[in-house]
Parts: sequence; structure tokens; C-alpha cells
Amino acid sequence: VLRDDFRQPPGDVVVAAGEPAVLECVPPRGHPEPSVSWKKNGVRVSAKDERLTIRGGKLMVASTHKSDAGVYVCVATNVVGERDSEPAELVVF
Repeated sequence: VLRDDFRQPPGDVVVAAGEPAVLECVPPRGHPEPSVSWKKNGVRVSAKDERLTIRGGKLMVASTHKSDAGVYVCVATNVVGERDSEPAELVVF
């Protein structure tokens, strides 16, 4: 089972360059419990970037760069399939 509705879709975030940013997402209920990943401008975000942490639905950027700005989508995945949240914009000034 994977419901359609995100319990909390990410919201737009505006930060100054160098500041931390947090995009929050609570995935839909599902069985098994869906895992959360993120896409930026349609491309899956890599956890290999040491400035990025994905924990419990949150995408945390330790120190934002101009290049982090873009449109982010929270992706909930389980064996049934995948659901994308509404997009949220990260603005870095």
C-alpha cells in the first residue's frame, strides 16, 4: 500500500548563501513504510555530497551554495511504487 497524499509536502525555503537549509517532507502512509529520497530539478540527489544529509524525510544542506538553488521534490518509495510530492523551491541569495 502507498497512499497518494503526503502528510507534509516540502515548502519553499529562502536562505542566504553559506547558511544551512532544511527541506522537510513527511511521506504518505504506506505498508511497508516508504523510504524518502529527493530530486533536484528532476535529478535524484546524491547522499555522496558531504554537505547534504537525508534523515527521516528531511533534506539538510549544511552550508548552501548558489548551486543548491532549484526545485526540489520529495520522493516516497516502497515495493508498491513511487510518489512525488509537490515541488518546493530553494532560493539562495
